[in-house]
Amino acid sequence: MNPSESSSAVAPAKSSSKRTLLLSLLAAALGLAGAGYGVYYFLDARYHVETDDAYVNGNVVQITPQITGTVVAVNADNTQRVKEGAPLVQIDPADARIALQQAEANLGQTVRQVHGLYVNDDKYRADIAQRRTDLTKAQDDLRRRLSTGMTGAVSDEEISHARDAVRSAQAALDAAQQQLGANRALTANVSVDDHPDVQASAARVRDAYLAYARTTLPAPVSGYVAQRTVQVGQRVSPGTPLMSVVPLDQVWVDANFKEWQLREIRVGQPVDLSADVYGSRVVYHGKVVGFTPGTGSALALLPAQNATGNWIKVVQRLPVRIEIPLAELHQHPLRVGLSMNVDVDVKDAAGDPPATVSDPTYKTDVFAKYGDEADAAIARIVAAND
Repeated sequence: MNPSESSSAVAPAKSSSKRTLLLSLLAAALGLAGAGYGVYYFLDARYHVETDDAYVNGNVVQITPQITGTVVAVNADNTQRVKEGAPLVQIDPADARIALQQAEANLGQTVRQVHGLYVNDDKYRADIAQRRTDLTKAQDDLRRRLSTGMTGAVSDEEISHARDAVRSAQAALDAAQQQLGANRALTANVSVDDHPDVQASAARVRDAYLAYARTTLPAPVSGYVAQRTVQVGQRVSPGTPLMSVVPLDQVWVDANFKEWQLREIRVGQPVDLSADVYGSRVVYHGKVVGFTPGTGSALALLPAQNATGNWIKVVQRLPVRIEIPLAELHQHPLRVGLSMNVDVDVKDAAGDPPATVSDPTYKTDVFAKYGDEADAAIARIVAAND
């Protein structure tokens, strides 16, 4: 064999051995990767359920009037932040102010009239005393005439007139006593402040005051203004949507998991979340707080009807509510509707028991002062006319 034939035979052998080595290394790498992933799966990955079908949700508080009127001022616009109680919309208060003044005047007049009832008690007592005196005088006159009538000094006609005077005085006394009783029926066991007539007038003042106070629409919560549609000069009626206020410190995440992903998810399990707006560098640490009682298709206005011949099964998704700590929301605010990536740690399969008592979470006190202010105005009017 010549040298050229020997070198040509060695080259394929070296190439084959190199290929075998590379394949062996690749197989070893794949085996190590598979083993590593298996260890990772059994130690950690199998305890995580993930989805990117999740969105930020929150309360959208609508501002609607309770009375009919013309808008004279709009004090907030879209994207502006407003504080709880801040006036947002002003409705022309002229008609409501006049109605309130009339109700206040009627209350003052009623208080004075009721005071007259209490004063009449003394007047009727004085009338009774006078009528009793008249009766006593008439009875004395009758006795004198009867005593002298036996001697013939007084005629029978005078005696008859004396008897009529006694009966008239007795009737006048009875009438005065009845008037006192009727007046006492209107004032007995009740003070001026608690008299039914005063209470009825006070209720009309309270109603007029509330109508006047409702000409100013305050912000029920602190948040950002959105969906403003009201314009100055617009005629509005009760229930007309004027704008919305979105409190960004009351947002949560609704994660839509597939049916089979819900097997291990429990209330109270920890959740790691990231928002597309911030990327993976910002991680929120929330927890599962509840499950929607039905899928989106089942709770729709027109639920799907699958009783057809060409039915196709579609994997359903169920919204799971996830709470985010308020401190993390303050550091990195979220807007309603943003996309989120959700990773639920299902290692604790027990989770927290569902709450047995549900206290109201969302409330406002901005309207409570109206009643207190109305009561103060009523007390002032009653005292001024007392």
